[in-house]
Amino acid sequence: PSQAKYKVYIVDEVHMLSTGAFNALLKTLEEPPSHVIFILATTEPHKLPATILSRCQRFDFRRITVQSIAKRLQEIAQSSGVVVHSEALRLIARVADGAMRDAISLLDQCISIGKPEISYEDVMSIVGIVNDTFLYDVADTLKDKDISRVLGLVDKLLMDGKNAVQFTLDLTCYYRNLLVCKITDRPGDIIEASHETLELMKKQCLRFEQDEIICIINQTSKL
Repeated sequence: PSQAKYKVYIVDEVHMLSTGAFNALLKTLEEPPSHVIFILATTEPHKLPATILSRCQRFDFRRITVQSIAKRLQEIAQSSGVVVHSEALRLIARVADGAMRDAISLLDQCISIGKPEISYEDVMSIVGIVNDTFLYDVADTLKDKDISRVLGLVDKLLMDGKNAVQFTLDLTCYYRNLLVCKITDRPGDIIEASHETLELMKKQCLRFEQDEIICIINQTSKL
């Protein structure tokens, strides 16, 4: 190293290395210089040769919780002089799916609209998702087999400029949450939703059989 105590080499997506490359790296990993640290990053550690794994210390990174992401986003918003409603922060954290980098990128997009206050509706508009009440109505209408109203809701969705693919993903997730409400006594420990939405889903899941929800999840997943 030219200045610091160590020289650090980060090999990202290391599982993509060929067998020959791993063999060439093996000798260096067996007897690394004292001033060198190798960081091998991968999302698929099972693809690494046992000879490599046995010579490494392993650190498994897990998804960050919604609460932790929301707290960090609140700090960033405050330092930027922008007020972001707590519901909006939790929505950003939920959409980020455990990734802080994605959450910060979404927050930047929200701040860039130039409003002094960012609301839940602002985030939904930027992300392109629909609210839980709309998903509740869709699920209810599908259960009633009211084709005319289903088409009307889909038309409203598209005319409002929402993303149809994102809507299908949201709908799949909504039915998954209904299934959780159906089979667990404390769904609030698993589902990230407001108290009002949770109560609505608890009532709505009573209209469905468990197998019926699973069938719908399979169909929307294929779609």
